[in-house]
Amino acid sequence: MDKVIRWIDDRFPLTALWESQWGKYVAPKNFNFWYYFGSLAAFVLVIQIVTGIFLTMNYKPDAAKAFESVEYIMRDVQWGWLIRYMHSTGASMFFVVVYLHMFRALLYGSYRKPRELTWIIGCLIYLALMAEAFFGYLLPWGQMSYWGAQVIVNLFATVPVIGEDLALWIRGDYTISDITLNRFFAFHVIAIPLVLLGLVAAHLMALHETGSNNPDGVEIKKQPKDPKTGLPLDGIYSHPYYTIKDIVGVVVFLAVFSVIVFFMPEMGGYFLEYNNFIPADPLKTPEHIAPVWYFTPFYAMLRAVPSEILPFLPATQFYGVLVMGAAVVILFALPWLDRGDVKSIRYRGWRYKAWLAAFVVAFLVLGYLGVVPVTVWGQFGPGVPLVGGVDVATVVARVLTLVYFLFFLLMPWYTARDVTKPVPERVR
Repeated sequence: MDKVIRWIDDRFPLTALWESQWGKYVAPKNFNFWYYFGSLAAFVLVIQIVTGIFLTMNYKPDAAKAFESVEYIMRDVQWGWLIRYMHSTGASMFFVVVYLHMFRALLYGSYRKPRELTWIIGCLIYLALMAEAFFGYLLPWGQMSYWGAQVIVNLFATVPVIGEDLALWIRGDYTISDITLNRFFAFHVIAIPLVLLGLVAAHLMALHETGSNNPDGVEIKKQPKDPKTGLPLDGIYSHPYYTIKDIVGVVVFLAVFSVIVFFMPEMGGYFLEYNNFIPADPLKTPEHIAPVWYFTPFYAMLRAVPSEILPFLPATQFYGVLVMGAAVVILFALPWLDRGDVKSIRYRGWRYKAWLAAFVVAFLVLGYLGVVPVTVWGQFGPGVPLVGGVDVATVVARVLTLVYFLFFLLMPWYTARDVTKPVPERVR
């Protein structure tokens, strides 16, 4: 085996690549629970690619046969139901681990210098993941797939001047049709996965160039070397230490994943909507159209913004689309908005902790409001419309949208004035 590896190393840097990216990669020795989710995101990506390959073997991207081919996979293909449920559950679990991975960055300041580029590439991965989920959502060709795509694509039509042409270009037709299905299939199976894999590779390379952050925010690269090991005082090799740690995380994740796949793959309609088990019907609109749960915070922002903002401005839904897009784009500016003296929440003051808690609550409640039909928003609170005919839930969504943006826009002020604790020289 050694001879085989040496033969490969003479022609390809296999050992050098393994050691630089994992085997001899030096990481801080105090990683905790929150550092599972990066490796879990990579693990779920592999699940999605493998199950997606098997699904494409029997799926037909044809408006007349797409729904039937999914039913064929579920009923007649050996273990087809398992592959389909693994893929649908994996889509939601992908966003679960990515959201927790991003939250960890907010906790410990992993977006701060010198990791700004790592954060930016991570945000690009998030955008690519959203695009991948959107294009894949149409493929089952169920009622919610069809009408959800209709609503989302129509949002692009609200863009001034170029909106109608932009929506037509995305659909490839004047309505969601067979052409749209083929186009979305190509993006979901080939184009976006290639972009996603390239971004993931760039994300890991950028991370390994600057080194990993840790719960204390101590830069171990600046520490003196241990004369015995030649490593920083608080550094250890990723392999075998974090290999074992990540395997534990994968085992726990697979336990949760398996419970969902085998016992509750629809998750009460949040992972797989019940309307999506009905073939797409262009002549029958579902009573309530909403995106999958991982898009609902931004969908709630869209619905909360009125089409008429000022009397002298034209009424258009584009204001909501603009707010929804800004909610994602503003993430890219995070490294330059944070003016705090410390990275980790362990040593930050009450201002940052309070604003982070408000941000999390706002995001979660907006996610719930995005699922609830507009027709019952008025039932929240006292259930009585407020002055001007605006119900309680709409006001709550507007306030929480404001909180979401203020978390970022006021960050230079409250992080610069936060009373912080001294950061230790060594990790705990």
